[in-house]
Amino acid sequence: MGTVTALRRYPVKSMLGEALTGVAVTGRGLHGDRVFAVLDGAGTVGSVKHPRKWGPLLRCGGRLGSTGEVTVELPDGVALPAGDPDLDARLSRLLGRDVSLSNTPSDIPGEHGGVLERVVPEYEGGVPTALRSTATTDATGAAITSGRVAPGTFFDYGTVHLVTTSALARLRTACPTGDFDPRRFRPNLVVDLPDGPDFPEDAWTHASLRIGGALFRVVVPTPRCVVPTLAQEELPADPAIMRTVAREHRVPVLDLGRLSCVGVYLDVLEPGTVRIGDPVTLLGSA
Repeated sequence: MGTVTALRRYPVKSMLGEALTGVAVTGRGLHGDRVFAVLDGAGTVGSVKHPRKWGPLLRCGGRLGSTGEVTVELPDGVALPAGDPDLDARLSRLLGRDVSLSNTPSDIPGEHGGVLERVVPEYEGGVPTALRSTATTDATGAAITSGRVAPGTFFDYGTVHLVTTSALARLRTACPTGDFDPRRFRPNLVVDLPDGPDFPEDAWTHASLRIGGALFRVVVPTPRCVVPTLAQEELPADPAIMRTVAREHRVPVLDLGRLSCVGVYLDVLEPGTVRIGDPVTLLGSA
Protein backbone atom coordinates (compact mmCIF):
# COMPACT_ATOMS: atom_id res chain seq x y z
CA MET A 1 0.00 0.00 0.00
CA GLY A 2 2.71 2.48 0.96
CA THR A 3 6.25 3.06 2.17
CA VAL A 4 7.83 4.79 5.17
CA THR A 5 9.71 7.84 3.87
CA ALA A 6 10.58 9.58 7.15
CA LEU A 7 10.92 8.74 10.84
CA ARG A 8 11.14 11.36 13.58
CA ARG A 9 11.10 11.39 17.36
CA TYR A 10 10.97 14.22 19.85
CA PRO A 11 12.79 13.31 23.08
CA VAL A 12 11.55 16.53 24.73
CA LYS A 13 7.94 17.54 24.20
CA SER A 14 7.54 20.67 22.04
CA MET A 15 11.23 20.92 21.19
CA LEU A 16 12.66 20.15 17.77
CA GLY A 17 13.18 16.45 17.18
CA GLU A 18 15.57 14.25 15.28
CA ALA A 19 15.40 12.37 11.99
CA LEU A 20 16.00 8.61 12.17
CA THR A 21 16.73 5.85 9.68
CA GLY A 22 15.32 3.15 11.95
CA VAL A 23 13.81 2.93 15.42
CA ALA A 24 12.51 0.39 17.91
CA VAL A 25 8.78 0.71 18.60
CA THR A 26 7.70 -0.26 22.11
CA GLY A 27 4.30 -0.42 23.72
CA ARG A 28 4.53 3.30 24.51
CA GLY A 29 5.55 4.36 21.00
CA LEU A 30 8.88 5.13 19.38
CA HIS A 31 11.80 4.47 21.72
CA GLY A 32 12.84 7.79 23.25
CA ASP A 33 9.83 9.80 22.07
CA ARG A 34 8.47 12.47 24.46
CA VAL A 35 10.34 11.00 27.42
CA PHE A 36 10.95 14.47 28.86
CA ALA A 37 8.93 17.68 29.10
CA VAL A 38 9.45 21.13 30.55
CA LEU A 39 7.20 21.84 33.54
CA ASP A 40 6.50 25.10 35.33
CA GLY A 41 5.99 25.57 39.06
CA ALA A 42 2.33 24.56 38.83
CA GLY A 43 3.19 21.34 37.01
CA THR A 44 1.81 22.60 33.70
CA VAL A 45 3.35 20.72 30.77
CA GLY A 46 5.27 22.95 28.38
CA SER A 47 3.58 22.89 24.98
CA VAL A 48 3.93 25.24 22.03
CA LYS A 49 0.22 24.80 21.53
CA HIS A 50 0.31 27.92 23.71
CA PRO A 51 2.96 29.85 21.73
CA ARG A 52 2.97 33.06 23.80
CA LYS A 53 3.83 31.09 26.92
CA TRP A 54 5.99 28.26 25.57
CA GLY A 55 7.01 29.31 22.05
CA PRO A 56 10.79 29.48 22.76
CA LEU A 57 10.81 25.70 23.28
CA LEU A 58 10.51 25.31 19.51
CA ARG A 59 13.92 26.96 19.20
CA CYS A 60 15.48 24.19 21.31
CA GLY A 61 16.29 20.66 20.19
CA GLY A 62 16.19 17.33 22.02
CA ARG A 63 18.50 14.42 21.18
CA LEU A 64 18.64 10.86 22.50
CA GLY A 65 22.12 9.41 22.88
CA SER A 66 23.21 5.85 22.20
CA THR A 67 23.09 5.00 25.92
CA GLY A 68 19.68 6.59 26.48
CA GLU A 69 20.74 9.99 27.75
CA VAL A 70 18.81 13.05 26.55
CA THR A 71 20.64 16.23 25.60
CA VAL A 72 19.02 19.61 24.97
CA GLU A 73 20.53 22.08 22.52
CA LEU A 74 19.56 25.65 23.41
CA PRO A 75 19.05 28.48 20.89
CA ASP A 76 22.58 29.80 21.51
CA GLY A 77 24.06 26.43 20.57
CA VAL A 78 24.90 25.31 24.12
CA ALA A 79 24.06 21.62 24.64
CA LEU A 80 23.46 20.26 28.14
CA PRO A 81 22.31 16.88 29.43
CA ALA A 82 18.98 16.33 31.16
CA GLY A 83 19.51 16.58 34.90
CA ASP A 84 22.11 19.35 34.68
CA PRO A 85 20.99 22.17 37.03
CA ASP A 86 22.38 24.69 34.57
CA LEU A 87 19.93 23.43 31.94
CA ASP A 88 16.94 24.24 34.14
CA ALA A 89 18.42 27.66 34.89
CA ARG A 90 18.95 28.40 31.20
CA LEU A 91 15.46 27.18 30.26
CA SER A 92 14.02 29.38 33.01
CA ARG A 93 15.81 32.43 31.61
CA LEU A 94 14.68 31.56 28.11
CA LEU A 95 11.02 31.33 29.18
CA GLY A 96 11.10 34.13 31.75
CA ARG A 97 9.91 32.04 34.72
CA ASP A 98 11.02 29.08 36.78
CA VAL A 99 10.77 25.80 34.88
CA SER A 100 12.44 22.41 35.03
CA LEU A 101 12.99 19.47 32.73
CA SER A 102 11.20 16.34 33.94
CA ASN A 103 10.82 12.72 32.88
CA THR A 104 8.05 12.04 35.42
CA PRO A 105 4.56 12.64 34.03
CA SER A 106 1.88 13.38 36.59
CA ASP A 107 -1.67 12.20 36.01
CA ILE A 108 -2.99 12.37 39.59
CA PRO A 109 -6.65 13.49 39.56
CA GLY A 110 -7.11 16.82 41.27
CA GLU A 111 -3.42 17.73 41.07
CA HIS A 112 -1.91 20.38 38.81
CA GLY A 113 0.53 18.00 37.14
CA GLY A 114 -0.29 16.92 33.62
CA VAL A 115 -2.22 20.09 32.67
CA LEU A 116 -1.86 21.01 28.99
CA GLU A 117 -2.87 24.44 27.68
CA ARG A 118 -3.93 25.17 24.11
CA VAL A 119 -4.53 28.54 22.51
CA VAL A 120 -7.92 28.92 20.81
CA PRO A 121 -7.22 29.56 17.11
CA GLU A 122 -9.28 31.88 14.96
CA TYR A 123 -9.91 29.32 12.24
CA GLU A 124 -12.87 26.96 12.47
CA GLY A 125 -12.30 23.44 13.67
CA GLY A 126 -9.26 24.33 15.76
CA VAL A 127 -11.04 23.34 18.96
CA PRO A 128 -14.44 21.72 19.51
CA THR A 129 -17.20 24.33 19.30
CA ALA A 130 -18.38 23.49 22.81
CA LEU A 131 -14.95 24.36 24.22
CA ARG A 132 -14.78 27.84 22.71
CA SER A 133 -17.30 29.12 25.24
CA THR A 134 -15.20 27.75 28.10
CA ALA A 135 -11.97 29.46 27.03
CA THR A 136 -10.31 31.82 29.49
CA THR A 137 -7.85 34.65 28.93
CA ASP A 138 -4.57 34.16 30.76
CA ALA A 139 -1.79 36.56 31.74
CA THR A 140 -0.35 36.52 28.20
CA GLY A 141 -3.64 37.82 26.78
CA ALA A 142 -4.30 34.58 24.90
CA ALA A 143 -7.61 32.76 24.96
CA ILE A 144 -6.85 29.21 26.07
CA THR A 145 -8.51 25.93 26.94
CA SER A 146 -6.96 23.36 29.26
CA GLY A 147 -6.85 19.59 29.25
CA ARG A 148 -4.43 16.90 30.37
CA VAL A 149 -1.76 14.83 28.72
CA ALA A 150 -2.49 11.13 28.24
CA PRO A 151 -2.22 9.29 31.60
CA GLY A 152 1.33 8.43 32.59
CA THR A 153 2.87 10.07 29.50
CA PHE A 154 3.70 13.40 27.90
CA PHE A 155 1.65 12.51 24.80
CA ASP A 156 -1.38 14.57 23.88
CA TYR A 157 -3.38 11.49 22.93
CA GLY A 158 -2.13 8.61 20.76
CA THR A 159 1.38 7.26 21.21
CA VAL A 160 2.40 7.47 17.54
CA HIS A 161 1.51 10.08 14.94
CA LEU A 162 1.41 9.30 11.20
CA VAL A 163 1.05 11.69 8.24
CA THR A 164 0.67 10.70 4.59
CA THR A 165 2.28 12.37 1.59
CA SER A 166 -1.11 12.20 -0.14
CA ALA A 167 -2.70 14.50 2.43
CA LEU A 168 0.16 16.99 2.24
CA ALA A 169 0.05 16.98 -1.57
CA ARG A 170 -3.69 17.68 -1.51
CA LEU A 171 -3.20 20.62 0.85
CA ARG A 172 -0.30 21.91 -1.26
CA THR A 173 -2.58 21.89 -4.30
CA ALA A 174 -5.18 23.92 -2.39
CA CYS A 175 -2.56 26.46 -1.26
CA PRO A 176 0.39 26.48 -3.69
CA THR A 177 2.16 29.28 -1.80
CA GLY A 178 2.17 27.30 1.46
CA ASP A 179 5.09 25.13 2.52
CA PHE A 180 3.44 21.92 3.70
CA ASP A 181 6.69 20.40 4.90
CA PRO A 182 5.76 17.36 7.02
CA ARG A 183 7.96 18.64 9.87
CA ARG A 184 5.37 21.33 10.56
CA PHE A 185 2.97 18.59 11.70
CA ARG A 186 5.52 16.85 13.96
CA PRO A 187 4.83 13.28 12.80
CA ASN A 188 6.65 10.17 13.94
CA LEU A 189 5.98 8.44 10.61
CA VAL A 190 5.61 9.89 7.13
CA VAL A 191 4.11 7.38 4.70
CA ASP A 192 4.16 7.73 0.94
CA LEU A 193 0.99 6.51 -0.79
CA PRO A 194 1.51 7.35 -4.45
CA ASP A 195 -1.76 5.82 -5.61
CA GLY A 196 -3.97 6.77 -2.67
CA PRO A 197 -6.86 9.26 -2.53
CA ASP A 198 -6.34 12.78 -1.21
CA PHE A 199 -6.78 11.84 2.46
CA PRO A 200 -6.51 8.03 2.53
CA GLU A 201 -6.15 7.92 6.32
CA ASP A 202 -9.78 9.03 6.71
CA ALA A 203 -10.82 5.42 6.02
CA TRP A 204 -8.37 3.84 8.46
CA THR A 205 -9.95 4.52 11.86
CA HIS A 206 -10.10 1.31 13.94
CA ALA A 207 -8.10 -0.57 11.29
CA SER A 208 -4.65 -2.03 11.88
CA LEU A 209 -1.47 -1.16 9.99
CA ARG A 210 1.56 -3.39 9.62
CA ILE A 211 4.57 -1.09 9.33
CA GLY A 212 7.88 -2.87 9.13
CA GLY A 213 8.14 -5.16 12.15
CA ALA A 214 5.45 -3.38 14.22
CA LEU A 215 1.66 -3.54 14.22
CA PHE A 216 -0.46 -0.48 14.98
CA ARG A 217 -4.13 0.32 15.50
CA VAL A 218 -5.45 3.55 14.01
CA VAL A 219 -7.23 5.37 16.82
CA VAL A 220 -8.53 8.70 15.53
CA PRO A 221 -7.75 11.53 13.06
CA THR A 222 -5.28 14.06 14.47
CA PRO A 223 -6.86 17.47 15.25
CA ARG A 224 -4.43 20.25 14.43
CA CYS A 225 -3.59 23.21 16.64
CA VAL A 226 -1.56 26.33 15.79
CA VAL A 227 1.82 24.54 15.83
CA PRO A 228 2.01 23.90 12.05
CA THR A 229 1.78 27.68 11.49
CA LEU A 230 4.79 28.49 13.71
CA ALA A 231 8.36 29.12 12.58
CA GLN A 232 10.53 26.06 13.21
CA GLU A 233 13.97 25.12 11.98
CA GLU A 234 14.31 26.95 8.65
CA LEU A 235 10.53 26.99 8.04
CA PRO A 236 8.95 30.46 8.41
CA ALA A 237 5.72 31.21 10.24
CA ASP A 238 2.76 30.68 7.89
CA PRO A 239 -0.81 31.20 9.16
CA ALA A 240 -2.14 30.05 5.76
CA ILE A 241 -1.20 26.47 6.62
CA MET A 242 -3.99 25.92 9.13
CA ARG A 243 -6.46 28.14 7.33
CA THR A 244 -6.07 25.78 4.40
CA VAL A 245 -6.54 22.70 6.58
CA ALA A 246 -9.66 24.24 8.14
CA ARG A 247 -11.09 24.94 4.69
CA GLU A 248 -10.13 21.64 3.05
CA HIS A 249 -10.24 18.96 5.71
CA ARG A 250 -12.57 19.14 8.68
CA VAL A 251 -13.67 15.65 9.70
CA PRO A 252 -15.60 14.10 12.62
CA VAL A 253 -13.42 13.24 15.63
CA LEU A 254 -15.03 11.10 18.34
CA ASP A 255 -17.90 13.15 19.79
CA LEU A 256 -16.06 16.47 19.39
CA GLY A 257 -17.58 17.51 16.08
CA ARG A 258 -15.80 18.28 12.81
CA LEU A 259 -12.23 19.34 13.47
CA SER A 260 -9.36 20.45 11.24
CA CYS A 261 -7.20 17.32 10.92
CA VAL A 262 -3.99 16.16 9.29
CA GLY A 263 -2.75 12.64 9.99
CA VAL A 264 -3.86 9.96 12.42
CA TYR A 265 -2.94 8.83 15.92
CA LEU A 266 -1.86 5.22 16.35
CA ASP A 267 -1.56 2.86 19.30
CA VAL A 268 0.96 0.03 19.29
CA LEU A 269 -0.45 -3.51 19.10
CA GLU A 270 2.84 -5.36 18.54
CA PRO A 271 6.26 -3.80 19.19
CA GLY A 272 8.94 -4.12 16.53
CA THR A 273 11.46 -2.18 14.48
CA VAL A 274 10.50 0.31 11.78
CA ARG A 275 12.94 1.60 9.18
CA ILE A 276 12.80 4.04 6.30
CA GLY A 277 11.72 2.12 3.21
CA ASP A 278 9.61 -0.38 5.15
CA PRO A 279 6.27 -1.35 3.57
CA VAL A 280 2.98 -0.20 5.08
CA THR A 281 0.05 -2.60 4.81
CA LEU A 282 -3.57 -1.97 5.80
CA LEU A 283 -4.93 -5.11 7.49
CA GLY A 284 -8.50 -4.12 8.35
CA SER A 285 -10.19 -3.82 11.73
CA ALA A 286 -7.98 -4.54 14.73
